[in-house]
Amino acid sequence: MPIHKNSIIPLTIESLSSDGSGVAHYEGKAVFVPATAPGDVLNARIVKDMGRYAFGIAEEMLQPSPAHIEPDCPVCKPCGGCCFRHLDYETEARAKQSFVEDAFRRIGGLDTPVLPILPSPLEERYRNKVQFPVGLDANGHVIAGFYAGRTHRIVPCADCKLQPEELNQIAAFVCEFMESHGIAPYQEETHTGLVRHIFLRKGWHSGEILVCLVVNGRKLPHAQELCAALIEQFPAIRSIVLNVNRQKTNVITGLENISLYGPGYIEDTLCGVPVRLGPLSFYQVNTPAAEQLYGVARQFAQLQPGDTLLDLYCGMGTIGLSMAADCRELIGVEIIPEAVESAKLNAAAMGAQNARFFCADAGKAAAKLASEGLRPDVVCLDPPRKGCDEATLNAVIAMGPRRIVMVSCNPATAARDCRYLADRGYKPLRAQPADLFPRTKHCECVIELVKQAD
Repeated sequence: MPIHKNSIIPLTIESLSSDGSGVAHYEGKAVFVPATAPGDVLNARIVKDMGRYAFGIAEEMLQPSPAHIEPDCPVCKPCGGCCFRHLDYETEARAKQSFVEDAFRRIGGLDTPVLPILPSPLEERYRNKVQFPVGLDANGHVIAGFYAGRTHRIVPCADCKLQPEELNQIAAFVCEFMESHGIAPYQEETHTGLVRHIFLRKGWHSGEILVCLVVNGRKLPHAQELCAALIEQFPAIRSIVLNVNRQKTNVITGLENISLYGPGYIEDTLCGVPVRLGPLSFYQVNTPAAEQLYGVARQFAQLQPGDTLLDLYCGMGTIGLSMAADCRELIGVEIIPEAVESAKLNAAAMGAQNARFFCADAGKAAAKLASEGLRPDVVCLDPPRKGCDEATLNAVIAMGPRRIVMVSCNPATAARDCRYLADRGYKPLRAQPADLFPRTKHCECVIELVKQAD
């Protein structure tokens, strides 16, 4: 029987798609159903028929899978941030490993061995950063929470289980202070109001907390009173900052920071590398899992004492600096000026005199270094979700390193880029998935590539 919108059909969920939906088949057609688990038997209502595949919602659960658990967050469905909160963690981890395997096989056309996934040391309370949009509820009360999927409607969340309870408590405290002192949240429809986001960081090892209020202006009423109240209530706070964002934009932070209390940053360590974290610093949000990930990258690099390591897309330099003791010279390249300055400070703080960093586009910098005759022994690539561009990959190939280590937050673009490198003499030996974002659909992986003999 052909299916159409509002058809109700019986399904058995077979697997999970990379966006977190359950996948079933009905008369040969794939049907995607969110918030389901492999093994669920249900009746689904079709909400969209795309011809070769369709989308449905669970209408009636007939027999839940043993992997299907009751979500422990009251707002996980409207929030949408935790697409796997209805699964046991073992099933989630297996699904993420399959995402990497599928990407390398289907997108890359590669038979690269995919190692068993490294699960996160923590399934809950692992995030060291949170950005709460601020607004008003239907009764005019100040709220903080998260945007519902594909909207700018704020879902209030008193206790997000992905981040430390203390950060949730600070957000609630700031909202109460705003309401009692008449400080208006920002309204993007009219570009009025003041406080746009509450941005919080906590050092995993240090315990230090940064409070940053993103504001549509350069001043905050009752600022010193707020600082005194926050410090008294939360002694771990080391810095309180205003970030100025007066633009009509969806970008969360602006470029100007005004320190209200403390040095304007917090300090922490990652793989033994000292780091300073301000509002604009890029930093992995799950410190224990990131330390596992970077440990694999260091293992795959197989550096020798006389080697030169080129770290492209180096950010604050943490990956390269975690390997600096293994090589003769570390060269880091990053396009964001603030990150480059942070990398230099981090190198100085740990006494890494063999490290140098400069600010440039990765592709252009790699091409320039290649033209100058730089021949790094190992290249580390840590690109954004869109992956590497061909200019960067071609420049790396021209340098002829014996080994490339790719750290990727997107298995699809990693598989595509590995295919490009494989066709030009670099064999992907193995891929190591790692879960840095439990309860979400995201999965990281590290890939080891070696130069084949000419």
